Amino acid sequence: MNLIERIDTVCLKVRDINTASSWYQEMLGLEEQYREEHYAILKIGESGVPLTLEKGEPNGEGNSTYPIFFSSSIDEAYKTLSIRGVTVTDIQHDGLNTYFELFDVDGNKSQICYWK
Repeated sequence: MNLIERIDTVCLKVRDINTASSWYQEMLGLEEQYREEHYAILKIGESGVPLTLEKGEPNGEGNSTYPIFFSSSIDEAYKTLSIRGVTVTDIQHDGLNTYFELFDVDGNKSQICYWK
């Protein structure tokens, strides 16, 4: 038996659950699965690991732990998010991965990547 079986969720602190949940649904297409007063759980595509938004003080751009989302259509994801007004960095290529960073309404950093 493994002591740890899987990653259960990734949590981000947000100021307002309603605003943040709406942002992740409208901008990234995530689907809210469950909500309580102080948190919301959002489904990420076919991934078994959801994103949990917890009410609290966000860490902003300095957050050292952040979710990395995968997209096989990274150029389209970049273009769509840019059109929607999401703050994004330039697309980077490190030899193996193609990726860019984005920031939510609370300044929390995430990344979208593609690799073959």
